[in-house]
Amino acid sequence: MEQIRNRTFDEIAVGDTASLVRTLTYRDIEVFAVMSGDVNPMHVDAAFAKSDHFHQVVAHGMWGGSLISTLLGTQLPGPGTIYLDQSLRFLRPVLLGDTVTVCVKVKEKNDAKKRLLLDCRATNQNGEEVIVGLAEVIAPVEKISRPRVQLPELDLHPAARRHERLIEMAQGLQPLRVAVVHPVDTPSLLGAVEAAREGLIVPVLVGPAARIRAAAVQADLDLSSFEIVATEHSDAAAAEAVAMARAGKVEALMKGALHTDEMMRAVVDPVRGLRTARRISHVYAIDAPDYPRALFVTDAAINIYPTLTDKRDIIQNAIDLVHALGIAQPKVAILSAVETVTESIRSTLDAAALCKMAERGQITGGILDGPLAFDNAVSAESAKTKGIVSPVAGFADIFVVPDLEAGNMLAKQLEYLARAHVAGIVLGARVPIVLTSRADNTLARLSSCAIALLVARHRTAALPSVSSGGAE
Repeated sequence: MEQIRNRTFDEIAVGDTASLVRTLTYRDIEVFAVMSGDVNPMHVDAAFAKSDHFHQVVAHGMWGGSLISTLLGTQLPGPGTIYLDQSLRFLRPVLLGDTVTVCVKVKEKNDAKKRLLLDCRATNQNGEEVIVGLAEVIAPVEKISRPRVQLPELDLHPAARRHERLIEMAQGLQPLRVAVVHPVDTPSLLGAVEAAREGLIVPVLVGPAARIRAAAVQADLDLSSFEIVATEHSDAAAAEAVAMARAGKVEALMKGALHTDEMMRAVVDPVRGLRTARRISHVYAIDAPDYPRALFVTDAAINIYPTLTDKRDIIQNAIDLVHALGIAQPKVAILSAVETVTESIRSTLDAAALCKMAERGQITGGILDGPLAFDNAVSAESAKTKGIVSPVAGFADIFVVPDLEAGNMLAKQLEYLARAHVAGIVLGARVPIVLTSRADNTLARLSSCAIALLVARHRTAALPSVSSGGAE
């Protein structure tokens, strides 16, 4: 194993030097930003940086300073060094791709205090000085030789990158006219306004007008450009929004500050609701940073204990959704606690039946397998260890849960324990329904609106035009 050794005070002479060479990558900038918390956009936002002083992303100044610290702590003097003082002058920016040579040189020795004063200098590949300064350290007096510690690998996953990509995919599409139901608090109102600013929706605010305007004042939002449809209370707001959707006045619904069951009661009303021949179901679109693809969990919000027939529609809704998001042939994992069909576990029997239904064309557009335990659905290595041969195991896009309880817990665990970002949408109704939690942040609401827009426009594009005929 490689050793790391120091040079004691007595071994060091004035004029001794040490150096290292490092090429700046964007990963270096990301790691430094994560470690330090310095997210100044001139370092981490390429779009902003183009309009800034240097017209491109530059390294944090202290990234170069940290290389000086590396030299002092690992080479000259090395292990056992105590840092006392450091002055730095930043003469030029370090740009992406620059190769920086950092050098320290002993300028003075203080025998009484075992201290060293060192000149510090960093130059770029053109020989231009980028950093100069002085460091004062206490040098070790005893020899140290230790195995170099092997640091863990850093695997950076930018937060919500896939959800940001969904918003980008929706840019340029005609925004949806959306009835926002009972937006009487800051999160729901802000989510609607931000989605409008992003060009995703044209919100129609449905609810008690005075409370909506009060929430706008509290959030410092200007609602002058938005239509408000006044109702007395949340029940009336849900009923009015559904009526607007039935009449074609809006293309989607968005949940505001009311309970899910209160809104869905109006949606599923057998006479005045938005039911179709398809079972209504919910899909969580989840961006989990440690999973190599987007994952979709269904149903975790609408169907409590779905029947086999319900699950057929739940799966078809999810497949149709991911088609709209650009996944041509999604892999569908039907989850249970075990991988074998077991009479005492109903979800395994449903899984086997659903796979056979897909073989017979009763479910189309995806590749199904199940029952699969969650570890086998997400990990090819786990599936291999258990001898599972499957095109879905380890590569699943859609995760079909046994019931609402299991799905809700799975989605919330990913969100709160695995740093996942979660968006949600209801499908199977006449119009898409953006169904976010009252605790969701603005990005979750934007992502959900983007999904609704992509679904609605995909559905419109799939409908035959009048000119294409079919009457012949």
